[in-house]
Amino acid sequence: MEKEKRTTKGKLWTKSFTLLVMANLFVFMSFQMLIPTVSPYLKSLGASGVEIGLVTMVFSVGAVIIRPFIGYLLGFCQRRWLILVGAAGLLFVTILYPLTQIIFVLLIFRFLHGFMWGWSSTVNGTAAVDIVPNDRIGEGMGYFGLSITVGMIIAPSIGIFLYQHYSFDTMINISAVFGVIAFLLLSIIKYQTPENVKNVNKKDVHFSFSGSLIESSSWFPAFVTLLATFGYGTIVTFIVIFSEERGIDQIFLFYFLNAITATLVRPITGKWFDRNGPKLLVIVCSALTFISMWILSFSTNWVGIAISGCLFGAGYGSLIPALQAWVLAKTPKARRGVANGMFYSAIDVGIGMSGLVFGMVALFMDTAKLFQISSFFFIAVIAFTLFAGEKTVYQSAGRMNRDVDI
Repeated sequence: MEKEKRTTKGKLWTKSFTLLVMANLFVFMSFQMLIPTVSPYLKSLGASGVEIGLVTMVFSVGAVIIRPFIGYLLGFCQRRWLILVGAAGLLFVTILYPLTQIIFVLLIFRFLHGFMWGWSSTVNGTAAVDIVPNDRIGEGMGYFGLSITVGMIIAPSIGIFLYQHYSFDTMINISAVFGVIAFLLLSIIKYQTPENVKNVNKKDVHFSFSGSLIESSSWFPAFVTLLATFGYGTIVTFIVIFSEERGIDQIFLFYFLNAITATLVRPITGKWFDRNGPKLLVIVCSALTFISMWILSFSTNWVGIAISGCLFGAGYGSLIPALQAWVLAKTPKARRGVANGMFYSAIDVGIGMSGLVFGMVALFMDTAKLFQISSFFFIAVIAFTLFAGEKTVYQSAGRMNRDVDI
């Protein structure tokens, strides 16, 4: 009887978790379609490299500002309404983009989009942590992260195709359809709010911006995440512009093959994390990403794009979910909402700073060199992981709270 109870407790693919993974995929697809297309769209409106970088930066500012407040609300609020408000807000802001071609107004829309993205991504990730069994945190968040990675990879290729062959407005309409599907799926999920959250008295929860922004127990993997996403930011901001410079029409292959490879390796990397911890996994994934970015920078046709996309999917596609699992495994249950917000803020700050910094650097060199320079941030990830001497506690199947040198 006791054995059966443990088996039930460790079940991963429940109806709620399955629906949440599917819904999160559509959330990310709706959002990520805009990532590679907003920059060339603004360029077509006459925006400078600095203004293009600012579009990425103001988005990140909006996301970072809201996350501490969401982390605070997650400390005593039921999950459902937080999740549905976030999804509805994302959908509303998405349909605003075609209403103007004034760059300043688009910057305001981008800030609002970041605001709602910070809200939605934090609550959805926390809902996943609530549902996943503790003894399968690496595997469970790996699969949940797969919805993030696939959305980040498939959606940009769809967005690029629609933008290049139809129009920006058409792309926004399809993005809105994905947003509606996400909202409908999220509305039928049965969420699990932790008992310590249900029983807390709101008056006993005191808000602190810094306390809700940073979780001290997991700051190190969040810092590593920031380094990795700073390196990735040039891909997000400049890959379509790079393809236009090189005359490569098949740039969508980078995202398409990226998604396939990330999907194939995810079951392996998630189980590896649970059994062995993050150290070797982070190092290998960072090395593959570094190599991919150099291959991309030298690509002049679809062959180089395809090879780079496969390596990027195996590397970066596994790196981000591993870092999220690492952050959450180090964090007490009551603080996982804050830690999850810190993780996503690290992503947004890394990408936002990268877009602004390399947007200015782009005035003096071509985009291929931007990829080469930014790739060295993955070498920094390897160095910190190897030499920081940090210890992490992660959930391992059958062995909880195992210490691994990292």
